Amino acid sequence: MKTNRMLLWLGLAAWLYVPVAAQTKPKAAPAKATAKSAAPPAPVRITSVEGITEYRLANGLKVLLFPDMSKQTVTVNITYMVGSRHEGYGETGMAHLLEHLVFKGTPRHPNIAQELTAHGSNANGTTWLDRTNYFEIVQATDENLDWALDMEADRMVNSFIAKKDLESEMTVVRNEFESGENYPSNILSQRTISTAYLWHNYGNSTIGARADIERVPIDRLQAFYRNYYQPDNAVLLVAGKFDEAKTLQLVNRKFGVIPKPKRVLQATYTAEPTQDGERFVSLRRTGDVQALCAVYHIPPGAHADYPAVEVMTELLTDEPSGKLYKALVETKKASYVYGYNFALKEPGVAVYNAGVRLESSLDSAKQIMVKTLDDFAKYTPTQEEVDRIKNKIAKNTELTLNSPEQVGIGLSEYIAQGDWRLFFYTRDQIQKVTPADVQRVSSRYLKPANRTLGEFIPTKNPDRSEIPEAPDLAALLKDYKGGDARAQGEVFDPAPANIESR
Repeated sequence: MKTNRMLLWLGLAAWLYVPVAAQTKPKAAPAKATAKSAAPPAPVRITSVEGITEYRLANGLKVLLFPDMSKQTVTVNITYMVGSRHEGYGETGMAHLLEHLVFKGTPRHPNIAQELTAHGSNANGTTWLDRTNYFEIVQATDENLDWALDMEADRMVNSFIAKKDLESEMTVVRNEFESGENYPSNILSQRTISTAYLWHNYGNSTIGARADIERVPIDRLQAFYRNYYQPDNAVLLVAGKFDEAKTLQLVNRKFGVIPKPKRVLQATYTAEPTQDGERFVSLRRTGDVQALCAVYHIPPGAHADYPAVEVMTELLTDEPSGKLYKALVETKKASYVYGYNFALKEPGVAVYNAGVRLESSLDSAKQIMVKTLDDFAKYTPTQEEVDRIKNKIAKNTELTLNSPEQVGIGLSEYIAQGDWRLFFYTRDQIQKVTPADVQRVSSRYLKPANRTLGEFIPTKNPDRSEIPEAPDLAALLKDYKGGDARAQGEVFDPAPANIESR
């Protein structure tokens, strides 16, 4: 299964919880559902897989219940199908900014930070390319579960999203952005991925552009929130120790009264064209280590090729037997290697990174890295190699399933791809991968024409060309008079007699 190594890329999934001060109700709070609303229709059972049952509320909210009475905690996780892929021009980083603001409270829960502490909650929020999620892990009591569900239902549609909160949280996010700028290898990955994508928003890091973070208007952020934070665009998961029947009724009481929105979500439609030649990125910044990055386009996580791609990446980067590890780290040409796949709703990328010490040759490491990747495209791994990787992945999956907390949070990635059941389906498909499958996908995707290669060259005093912004034309031209007026020609009647007289 896909691992959290993808989070090493700067500004990817932003894990954050920021303490907040008590809020006061704004003059114009968003419309909210109240307890006086008519009782909502009963949830409809949709399907069940390996102990997880899906229900659907009348307003479109999907609910996943995963009871495990052997545990002492309960996890509430809500996933919204909105991430940086859905941002428009000038809106980069908006999904992540919104994640911060949703922690700033609602009229009924004005101090979420204080409530999280009072309930002993391990809570957080994360933003990624296809989704945003929020979770609370609490001791399994009726009171804790009631509170967590009530808080999530309320902030789905009643969060303040106030201008004063944007002004304060913008600086927090900007600090995150600046902190990420201190990790050249991560910035190299970001630059290489953004070069691999010409048009698709997957090329934008989730943290966003600094200018957009600083300048986004509050009304656009509020409109983004109202559009995407709705029950028909969310999946709620409860995992751990709880009574399933009672919890389903509780969920329906809390969330079922939220009206189904009348707006229709517009599907994204930008498709990245087939890459038509190798691309190169050179990054020069201050730093104490050199770095390399190779990026290849791969199919979406739900595609039939993806399980073999996952095995392929593990065969290349697994320590100590991975081909890249043996070629670069064992020979001391590089200090580390790692790789990860973006298993996404739409076509993602496979990313391979290597760090090279300052005293070592970057060119030598680059040649070995490229040759290893090119050679692997012609290589058929042995059955033993493939089985070893499949067993490793199966073990990690089993460990996840033994932890309701990990299931509760980890399923967000598969929900974002389109269906939570992909977690189990992908696990099963990986176990069917053969050496021939790995050879097939490596020869299909590990092509030079499908590669974007990046290098980070530490530079003590980078020479930059700072480009000025457009001037204020009103101020620039305020006193402009120009030169002397041009002499004006006479009005001339072109009648024959008049022409003759001239």
